[in-house]
Amino acid sequence: MKKIYEFETACVHGAYKAESGEPQQLPIIQNTTYRYYNAKDVADLFDLESAGYFYSRLGNPTVNALEEKMALLEGGTAGLAASSGQSATLMTMLNICKAGDHVISSISVYGGTFNLLGVTLQKMGIEVTFIDQDISLDEILSFNKPNTKVLFAETLSNPSLNVLDFEKFSNAAKKMGVPLIIDNTLATPALCRPIEYGADIVIQSTTKYADGHGSSLGGMVVEAGTFDWSIDGKFPEMTEPDPSYHGLKFYEKFGSIAFALKLRAQMLRDMGCTMAPMNAYLTHQGLQTLHLRMERHSENALALANFLQGNENVEWVIYPGLEKDKNYKLSKKYLPNGASGVLTFGVKGGKTAGEKFLEKLELASIVVHVGDIRTSVLHPASTTHRQLSESEQLKAGIKPELIRVSVGLESIKDIIADFENALK
Repeated sequence: MKKIYEFETACVHGAYKAESGEPQQLPIIQNTTYRYYNAKDVADLFDLESAGYFYSRLGNPTVNALEEKMALLEGGTAGLAASSGQSATLMTMLNICKAGDHVISSISVYGGTFNLLGVTLQKMGIEVTFIDQDISLDEILSFNKPNTKVLFAETLSNPSLNVLDFEKFSNAAKKMGVPLIIDNTLATPALCRPIEYGADIVIQSTTKYADGHGSSLGGMVVEAGTFDWSIDGKFPEMTEPDPSYHGLKFYEKFGSIAFALKLRAQMLRDMGCTMAPMNAYLTHQGLQTLHLRMERHSENALALANFLQGNENVEWVIYPGLEKDKNYKLSKKYLPNGASGVLTFGVKGGKTAGEKFLEKLELASIVVHVGDIRTSVLHPASTTHRQLSESEQLKAGIKPELIRVSVGLESIKDIIADFENALK
């Protein structure tokens, strides 16, 4: 879009505009390859001398429209879609790090991400240090090493619901000379745009709120286009000649989109974690109502949190939108339009009482998912975070009795009534 509209308008109209006589809705280009009539045209595509499509593992018009839309909404220079949020995170890390490098990550991250960083990357020879994101700036800097390449955290951690202090983490990344990579899945750009607070790369599992209807797996990486990859020769993969592209230097040639282009040209090429056109179409459609859904998700979550806070059968409630929550001030600073639709609480009676509560719910579903239009619940200690030790779970904010609630778009009266009956 040449004209810059408000966020809500960008959700509806961003990236795709039908020309005269063309489909008003984004078409699904369910296709693997693309025909050419000149061999040089194809050669130029392979050499990154021209833009276009030649094989859908590397690019597809429907997927590209989603990438452009998400980059627009996040305020970045370029986006790349992946088959899942996990693959987006993996490719992002491998686009920067190699064996012998070091990553610093908040420990308050999604369980799957914790395993990816703490187990799989370590097997690849990439060292990962997990830190408490509430420590001071100086303490964060104390973990920096000459081979540190990334500082990673989530805007709103899943499921501990810690709101990131962007100012502190951005300052830390700048002092270390490394990119700040942020997972923005639970907040979405409708509630927080991490690039505006110093993030260099934003990751998102589009499976969650971006899609919003529980229909499509996907992930997205958006580059801010502001990081200087030539710092101290620390990122040779971005600045030195690439032998697989005849000595091309990505940062020198592509500047503000160098990271995203290298991500496509190398990681997507070699790993094949490609988003399907149908999933891109459905996610693109979901984004058209993102601004409305996140507003209602946040309203319903706050109302349910207030109800639970006053219920005699509830031990505790965590939701950044509550005035008594420890993250309330950070939430108001970085999530001024709502604290998203996820909350956690503990039932009096501990884990056993919590399990009974889950069984008594009728409207809410027990599913391994968040960000759906339907209200859902889960016990993270025995599911998404079961690979962590009990001490690791506690460090990540996962108590044995913790119940995660993804508050949907049903009538808040019906949601509260379901929880009230189950608690009784």
